[in-house]
Amino acid sequence: MTLETDVLVVGAGPVGLTLALDLGRRGVRCTLVEQKEAPQFLPKMERCNARTMEIYRRLGMADAIRAAGYPSDVSMDVFIVTTVIDPPLLHLPYPSVDEAREAIRGTNDGSEPLEPYQLISQYTLEPLLKAACEQLPSLSVRYGHALEDFTQDTEGVTATLRTSAGTTETIHARYMVGCDGGGSLVRKKLGIALAGEGDILRLRQALYRADDLFERIPIGKGRHYHVADDRSTFLIVQDDTRHFTLHSVVETDADMATMFERTVAMPVDYEMLYVGEWKQNLLLADRYREGRVFLAGDAVHLMIPTGGLGMNTGVGDAVDLGWKLAATLAGWGGPELLASYEIERRAVGARNVGASRHASLGRRKWRAAWRPEITEHTPAGAEARRDLASVADIEQRKTNEMIGAELGYRYAGSPLIIDQEGEAPDAGLMAYEPSSWPGFRLPHAWLDDGTAIQDRIGEGCYTLLILGGADADARSLASAFADLGTPFEAVTLPDRAPRAIYGRDLLLLRPDMHIVWRGNTLPDAPQNLARRVTGHL
Repeated sequence: MTLETDVLVVGAGPVGLTLALDLGRRGVRCTLVEQKEAPQFLPKMERCNARTMEIYRRLGMADAIRAAGYPSDVSMDVFIVTTVIDPPLLHLPYPSVDEAREAIRGTNDGSEPLEPYQLISQYTLEPLLKAACEQLPSLSVRYGHALEDFTQDTEGVTATLRTSAGTTETIHARYMVGCDGGGSLVRKKLGIALAGEGDILRLRQALYRADDLFERIPIGKGRHYHVADDRSTFLIVQDDTRHFTLHSVVETDADMATMFERTVAMPVDYEMLYVGEWKQNLLLADRYREGRVFLAGDAVHLMIPTGGLGMNTGVGDAVDLGWKLAATLAGWGGPELLASYEIERRAVGARNVGASRHASLGRRKWRAAWRPEITEHTPAGAEARRDLASVADIEQRKTNEMIGAELGYRYAGSPLIIDQEGEAPDAGLMAYEPSSWPGFRLPHAWLDDGTAIQDRIGEGCYTLLILGGADADARSLASAFADLGTPFEAVTLPDRAPRAIYGRDLLLLRPDMHIVWRGNTLPDAPQNLARRVTGHL
């Protein structure tokens, strides 16, 4: 028997789960397959950035993620140390989620995200997303099902799966998405290459349980403790503050116990739960699509964790592709809609690989300042500590202060975006400047009643924002979208703050809340606008 589905998603990491959740919420028949029997207790990603948390808010997941994650009142500070009991060489303070929320509540100029970051371990996040997926009637979640092979034609994709019981199944989908990680079988079978810098550095990563360690660290509570040594060692606090990961360049798995004890430098009860090797890569796929098969997440971009952009970029891939697949399957998406996925997201992938490189070079620069005498209580040792700290105070910030990369990306060159005359704002990596220039995400703004503008915008439709008391008759534009069968609504907001932030009376948003057009009067040919932004022109 051949099973039928509209979208087959291969791989149930955070990206595949997010895509399946997005599709399932839109009522798309979707099947998610994963070769593992269940989510695994392995350390991988550990932070959802601000943009990802805005996305999870739209998907109804933000509160659950925060409840399961790192405590909201604990700081996100970063330290550079010799050990966690000796005076730090450098202490970079960063606000807790509670403190970040307070700053967001007190700011209304578009410069802040609606949601702050959230530290949550991948082994905590995946079960949350899986449980949400399993509640959706149009979504089938199948763990213990490994993709073996697939073929495609003009009508769809036929995939062969092998179950954990050793049987095979055949499934036919109208579209397939490979979210199957850096070693993606889907990408390899499509013959799509990765280009860039591979195998830059090999480290071991270990996961430990040490229930009382976090409370006993005397130098201050934080999330990262980078060790000033010649082994690239750093300690990461996981979301429950009872588990820790350590990365280091060592010869054997057993050496990771020694490195943990050396870093902690005090008696502590602990259990080493896992050790594995990983490679630093800065790679980007040549293509994100072949026919009816798409790729997302680590299958198309591999980044060094500096900047924390890897999984977060993949979540952006998922929500960009999700609404476009749903629109195409519903019949109102034009031929350029799915074509725009690669144009938009590959440019973001390239940008974020570059941002990861930028941050990694910064970290390498301060690590290159290490000298063997850095732990000595001598004048030479004190000078070595001062020198490394002065470099790190500049260079380590490139890893931790990537708000421009997180919020400031723009879909330039997309066939769905109505660009305008003039020069678009320069989207930097380290700083974020809010803009309503077409292609950017809608900057966050508070309304007069204290609600967020993002929460006033419906899901699954194009939205015309009529701002600041502007007089605009949206009926002709609504008719143009209706002729295409495209969901549309006009939202009138007389509040002053959004009009001041966005600088225009009218903004047209697509379902992922990226701006596709702006102006002070509606265009004379609303049919052309509607057709262009839905992929028909």
